[in-house]
Amino acid sequence: MRRLRTMALTVAAAAGLVLVTAVPAPAAAPITTSIYTADPAALVVGDTMYLYTGHDEAPAGGTNFVMRDWHVFTSGDATTWTDQGAKLKLADFSWAGADAWAGEVEPRNGKYYWYAPVNGNGAGWMDIGVAVGDSPLGPFHDAKGGPLISDSTPNSSPLNIDPTVFTDDDGQAYIYWGSYYGLRAAKLKPDMINLDGGVVTPSGVSNFWEAPWMFKRNGTYYLAYSANDSACSAPGYACIRYATASNPLGPWTHRGVVLDQVSSTTNHPAIIEFKGQWYMVYHNAGSPGGGDFRRSVTLDKLYWNADGTMQKVVQTTGPASSNLALSATASTSYVSPWETLGAVNDGFTPANSADHSHGAYGNWDHQGTEWLEYQWPSAQTVNRVGVYWFDDDQGIDLPASCKVQYWNGSAYVDVPGQSACGVAANTFNTTTFTAVSTTRLRLSVTSKTGFSTGVLEWQVPR
Repeated sequence: MRRLRTMALTVAAAAGLVLVTAVPAPAAAPITTSIYTADPAALVVGDTMYLYTGHDEAPAGGTNFVMRDWHVFTSGDATTWTDQGAKLKLADFSWAGADAWAGEVEPRNGKYYWYAPVNGNGAGWMDIGVAVGDSPLGPFHDAKGGPLISDSTPNSSPLNIDPTVFTDDDGQAYIYWGSYYGLRAAKLKPDMINLDGGVVTPSGVSNFWEAPWMFKRNGTYYLAYSANDSACSAPGYACIRYATASNPLGPWTHRGVVLDQVSSTTNHPAIIEFKGQWYMVYHNAGSPGGGDFRRSVTLDKLYWNADGTMQKVVQTTGPASSNLALSATASTSYVSPWETLGAVNDGFTPANSADHSHGAYGNWDHQGTEWLEYQWPSAQTVNRVGVYWFDDDQGIDLPASCKVQYWNGSAYVDVPGQSACGVAANTFNTTTFTAVSTTRLRLSVTSKTGFSTGVLEWQVPR
């Protein structure tokens, strides 16, 4: 139940005068380069995010998908991922023979149901089966002994792949699936392995191609999906569009593109909230030796507008290691409740000092000196930082001064040989210093009289 997944994970506000918030860094790099992964589905259970992925095994230069199992990856911070191995295989479905394509796991009554499209070795091509396990990691086994959906299902899609399952507040579960422009939907019975009534063709989903992903936020239903129209992608490539509805079966209203085309021709979204931050999970061809049949799953932060629409996701496709801030945990002496501490290390480059489209750190109505801090689990060697200041032309203004400090093992001290800490608008202000090795770095900021201060991005280049 994706709505309950997010409800179970809330971020508690710290009490008193000091607010310290740990923010997961974006994952510009693939979740793994040990294998090729694709078609992600995301699930949050407790304080862990689970990514269920396909496994691309095509040889270099291959021109077709070779996919025989699905892997599960886990993370406690949406940055560092552990491959838990292949938790479901084609061989687990006695009636399947090939094509372990894009699946999704949905919890219900203490069990976890894995909806998986496979070539069923019967009439037609792709079918959708269901496996079940007692934990998010299984073990999983075939729950039905045959397809849940096949070409023989009345009004089935031209290609029965890419299932997404959503359980509403009243306990009713819905399944969406399809490709070749054939979006389909149906209710599921409480046993989660049988359809409840007929298959419908949802209306209002503009330019649908495949890969639906359904979830609910603030009473509104959202459907993200892969589209390959010329208005959002080059020929042969796909972008991610989305639509909203007030009913889980529609009608839907198209809202726009939330993710532009990626480096692989295919694209597949999963959208999830984890520890107070929303993410877009998707695949591209970004790993060494990658390509259209050797893809890699990654994720980036997703942000919302006040009216409930989604901002277009910024693909942080550069190497995460080039900016040490991306792997740091951020904290602060104070952040205004409506501002976003996580904005300081989300990898976004602002257009100007008023550009808070991806959130901003601000400490209004505090005046005087406040601080931001980065912490790493192991020592990092650093010799410069870059700060892009936030100025809202209201209570937050450019600072009067700033300085950089580091943790020497027992206290914070000024970094040695520090150059002037710049306070210019509309640019990254670079401060250099003699290299230090530390697990913590602090930016101390002093406001002008009568104003507070803010930061859009704080980089720590390697």
